[in-house]
Amino acid sequence: MKLFEYMGKEIFSSYGITVPRGRMADNSQDAANIAREIGGTVVVKSQILAGKRGKGGGIKFASSPEEAGEAAAQVLAMTLNGHKVEKVLVEEKIQIDKELYLAITVDGSAKKPVIIASAQGGMDIEEVPDEHIVKQYVDVSIGVYPYLGREISRQLGLTGSIGKEFNRLLPILYKIFREKDAELVEINPLVISGDKLIAADSKMTVDDDALFRQKAVPYVEDRTSIEKQAHDLGLAFVELGGDIAVMANGAGMSMGSLDTLAYYGGKPANFLDAGGGTGVEGTTKAIELLLQTNPKVIFINIFGGITRCDDVANALVQVKNAREIPVPVVIRLVGTNEEAGVRILKENGFEAYKVMHEAAAKAVEIANAS
Repeated sequence: MKLFEYMGKEIFSSYGITVPRGRMADNSQDAANIAREIGGTVVVKSQILAGKRGKGGGIKFASSPEEAGEAAAQVLAMTLNGHKVEKVLVEEKIQIDKELYLAITVDGSAKKPVIIASAQGGMDIEEVPDEHIVKQYVDVSIGVYPYLGREISRQLGLTGSIGKEFNRLLPILYKIFREKDAELVEINPLVISGDKLIAADSKMTVDDDALFRQKAVPYVEDRTSIEKQAHDLGLAFVELGGDIAVMANGAGMSMGSLDTLAYYGGKPANFLDAGGGTGVEGTTKAIELLLQTNPKVIFINIFGGITRCDDVANALVQVKNAREIPVPVVIRLVGTNEEAGVRILKENGFEAYKVMHEAAAKAVEIANAS
């Protein structure tokens, strides 16, 4: 579960990490009042669960309460990276002498927490060359002791009071990581401001499976409306923003479908794992979800093991009989009861492919021609 920036900063502050003075607002009047309390120039920051807010115009500066209210009204009217802005964070503008990057996350391959740091923080951190990134694994039986902070601080070139402050901050960040069951805690940028280190931004992701013991952490729903429907149906569904709706049975088959479509130049609209053993009713609901993405074409890729090909075919026919399917449907159908499934499809005007890449290429051809 991802947390909004203001939520992460509230947690940081409660543990003793310095953050800019500010509060969350969900309307322009509250934003103006917060700016009045802070005084001076403030920053109005959109609160969405996505990055690149600055490049999208979701971060604005204001030198008066009135300007802060106007900026908040503008930002609250935005949709950034597909996310409707419903909250803003109004906080003081801080002096920035240098921007660093600091994060702790889980390295699945090493099966250990890893500290990632860089002296080149701020925007476009993903583009920083590997030689400017510091990585240190953490032995969970030992934790983050001062020597580890001193080593990372040395590699970042931090000395004097800033080096000491970094050595104080790092164990605190690791404590948050452990105590909040986080998958990620990130400060970008971690700002050097005079003799202080200030967390100018925050990103936190909490392990969904640990939420039952994180009662103090506010629950954040980050699914889209279609993703919520899929979740309620027990389906794994993620919107991707393309124009080819995809359904497959199994996570591996679903990922393979997306990769194959991309190989031929297609843009998948979603990830949908209909699961093994999904019957007519479940498959019908899955297809109806796909239609909500307004695709140019639907690509169904089934390798029937537990899932029966005739069930998939009957589900598609059931949807067709209940409502108009306004876009072409490309189907790859192989496996259990394959002959019956293919026969049902042909009797109802659908063509079935046997080879995945041929079906994927056809789906991309249709989408690109529309």
